[in-house]
Amino acid sequence: MTMDDVLLQARGLDAWYGAAQVLFGIDIAVRRGEVVALMGRNGAGKSTTLKALIGLEVRRRGSVRFMGQDLSRSEPFEAARRGLGYVPEDRRVFTGLTVAQNLDVGRQPPRAWPDGTPVPVWTPERLYRLFPNLGEMPTRPGARMSGGEQQMLAVARTLMGNPYLVLLDEPSEGVAPLIVAQMAEAILALKRNGVAVLLCEQNLGFAERVADRVVVLEKGQVRHADSMAAFRGATAARVTLLGV
Repeated sequence: MTMDDVLLQARGLDAWYGAAQVLFGIDIAVRRGEVVALMGRNGAGKSTTLKALIGLEVRRRGSVRFMGQDLSRSEPFEAARRGLGYVPEDRRVFTGLTVAQNLDVGRQPPRAWPDGTPVPVWTPERLYRLFPNLGEMPTRPGARMSGGEQQMLAVARTLMGNPYLVLLDEPSEGVAPLIVAQMAEAILALKRNGVAVLLCEQNLGFAERVADRVVVLEKGQVRHADSMAAFRGATAARVTLLGV
């Protein structure tokens, strides 16, 4: 990994909920067009890591840099404006708004990479091709969508911000296998377009399908980091850290 293509880098990242420290010295980096799976058992600190990176709900300490800029003291909306997307585990779609209206809420201007190359511009029409289920229900309110459909909408709404990198929290949790497969295809499509993804995931099969590298947390610390190809063969590490 060269430093020139690193989009997001955290060093010595600590995080607290109130007085309780949850993360201890997390080091992680994600580069352009890369999918990194952040894995671990329940309570390992995966979701907290994503929140700490974007500055949401936790007190944090350490270095967070995104696109060459310091995010250590930025508010979440400032990180979003700079092109860091975030899809929370609980989706948080606007249930009183239609699919099309939810997408419009996430709209941001087009972006370019530092070398001037345009970042993929996401429109509702392009997102409906990526998520055909959404294309069949543009006028449906969020409250009348299944959990899997809401997950697709949450991802699509974030992509309307034309992000350089997406923090994606547990996209396969609690959704039907068909939608899990569509979500995997969507992540691979982002990768092909040069967008990076930091994926918080417990489903090893899903992570193996989409991720280039894996970072495994245990009790708020990085315990293992490797290529996904190498992790497939690391039976002892998988059993010890993931129980699989």
